[in-house]
Amino acid sequence: MTTAPLPTLAIAPAQIIRGEGILASQTSAIAALGQRPILIGGAHSLKQVQPWAESLAHAALAVQTATYGPDCCEASLTRLRALAQAHQADVVIGVGGGKALDTAKLVAHQRRCPVVTVPTSGATCAAWTALSNVYSEAGAFRYDVTLPRCPDLLLLDYALVRTAPRRTLVSGIGDGLAKWYEASVSSGASQQTLTVAAVQQARVLRDILFQKTPAALRDWGGEDWRNVVDATVLLAGVVGGIGGAQCRTVAAHAVHNGLTQLPACHGALHGEKVAYGILVQLRLEEMGGKSSLAIAARQQLIQFYQATGLPKSLADLGLAEVTLADLQRAAEFACRQGSDIHHLPFTVSPDALMAAMVSPLSPELRDRPRSGAPSQGTAEVPS
Repeated sequence: MTTAPLPTLAIAPAQIIRGEGILASQTSAIAALGQRPILIGGAHSLKQVQPWAESLAHAALAVQTATYGPDCCEASLTRLRALAQAHQADVVIGVGGGKALDTAKLVAHQRRCPVVTVPTSGATCAAWTALSNVYSEAGAFRYDVTLPRCPDLLLLDYALVRTAPRRTLVSGIGDGLAKWYEASVSSGASQQTLTVAAVQQARVLRDILFQKTPAALRDWGGEDWRNVVDATVLLAGVVGGIGGAQCRTVAAHAVHNGLTQLPACHGALHGEKVAYGILVQLRLEEMGGKSSLAIAARQQLIQFYQATGLPKSLADLGLAEVTLADLQRAAEFACRQGSDIHHLPFTVSPDALMAAMVSPLSPELRDRPRSGAPSQGTAEVPS
């Protein structure tokens, strides 16, 4: 009996070094990968690590720094490729949030050289993954690129991450929670060992975030805070690494991708849009016939969001005055051909998605008579 070959998995970075203030001692780790590093990040992140960049230069490494802006987009990638080529860079170091790290990973892939990721917040698992998302110069999602391997080195310095705003970690918590709600759907009834393991890791990740987030946000920099950072940066990456395509994103990230098409939503962070997208996905599941489980999960999340500051509605994302035309544009992009929203076990149309996005998020509110009609041309926003 013959079986189809299993897909290749890029499971984890080749090496992970984490600890308090560890960045300053990692000169030799960089030198082992290359002698001509290019540091790619945002202006703020590059300023934060300037003393480290200087220490690399003092160790006889030829260091070039470059900002990745305006976004992880084609124009930035073209410019940075040219800079890396002119510098003859033999290792790329990404410093910053998800977009800076995605940019660095793509530049390194295109140059066929090692990449080091240095996250400056707990906002995403981009430091771990073999994936980069590409946006327009205006910040609208365009497509993602699956990379052949995870980073060669991940440096997680808690002292650096601790300086990030509270909002970034809360956003990472929202992004991390999506792993369970999406992987548990996209994996279907698969009994493949690694898929089962990935889904269970997603459940563990969800439980850690539910249990440890309150204490983590109260005691910034404490043990629970470090555990939550490990969860959002590292464990969240494990799910996709082990599960691969069968533990892919579903509606929560598709909603994020659609919302990025609206300039009014660009002030919201990635994980904030994804967190709202989880609620929309659960509403879709309720509409698709899984009402009892979806309602219970949604109510649990709403309480958690209320306590942590994650967005529960379009209004929370700054879209209280979004027009129906704009919402239609976001929904159509989220439902375009090839979108991950189609991994739901039922068909989702743009109209159905719009209904899920603007309907109240609690069944009690949904069944309550309206006291008034929304203004003309404006979508009614759930409270």
